[in-house]
Amino acid sequence: MTNGAWRNMVRAFPARRWLATATAVAGLLALTACGGANTAGSPGASPAPGPGGLLDRAPVATDAELAASPTAAAIRARGQLIIGSELDLPLLSERNSITGETEGFDASLAKLLAKYIIGESSVKIAKATPETREALLQVGTVDAVIRIYTITPQRAQKVAFAGPYLMSGQSIATLSRERSITRPADLNGKDVVAVAGTTSVDALKRVAPEAKIRTFGTANECIQALEAGQAVAYVHDLTVLAGAARLNDKIRVIGEPFTSEPYGIGLPRGDTEFKKFVNDWLGKIVQSGIWEELWKESLGTVVAGQPPAPPQIGSVPGS
Repeated sequence: MTNGAWRNMVRAFPARRWLATATAVAGLLALTACGGANTAGSPGASPAPGPGGLLDRAPVATDAELAASPTAAAIRARGQLIIGSELDLPLLSERNSITGETEGFDASLAKLLAKYIIGESSVKIAKATPETREALLQVGTVDAVIRIYTITPQRAQKVAFAGPYLMSGQSIATLSRERSITRPADLNGKDVVAVAGTTSVDALKRVAPEAKIRTFGTANECIQALEAGQAVAYVHDLTVLAGAARLNDKIRVIGEPFTSEPYGIGLPRGDTEFKKFVNDWLGKIVQSGIWEELWKESLGTVVAGQPPAPPQIGSVPGS
């Protein structure tokens, strides 16, 4: 999706929150996610993602499809899918304090994948930060990582990626009163925060090599640092920044995304059968219209217009 197309997708959200972010949030939502801490549901306990009951219509793998992937067969035998994610990413992966359910595009994807493998949405979420997610996959703590995980050739040397399943891009957030930042080059010489271990750090170094970068372990810590005056800007994926701006009137998003970020599902490297299994599942939920409906029930509640076209599976280096 082009930046211009993203601009045309922005909905007239309450002006006091989105007026300053209108252009940037256009790029906002090519995605939503799943997040985690310890557990998010037990066998049969997770409701269908979204009001449309998509889980009820979600596909379930055949015995032959399961037999083609020993990993998928082992997950069904275990009766639970273990996903690396987080619980505090609005619009992506956030735990509902009332229901206890993890909600968002990625969170719902995890439930749909569990349904495909096990026959029900039994998901356990292990906390995965950008600094720990590859290790979690390498040591076998999680079956997959679904957490706005940008596919890169460098990361593909350590883990495998199914997808991509969504596109986003790096953008800039500031406090609403800040007026000196209008473009990436304005970050040169300024204090800027980013989440450690993300593509945001490298992207920031490219567009503003003289920026003074300070990293934190989570998005929430970056927001807190921004509000405390420890930095004038925060760089992250537009979807993350849009979620923050939606909930916090003190934050606004500047400009349009200055990178293209293809999100993939992180998998153990070398397990070609499981990667094919997950890619086949992604193809099914796209072809059935479930991907599009899930987008409407999550990101589409904020972004105007039709859902973006899902990216072609295997279409980016590293996928």
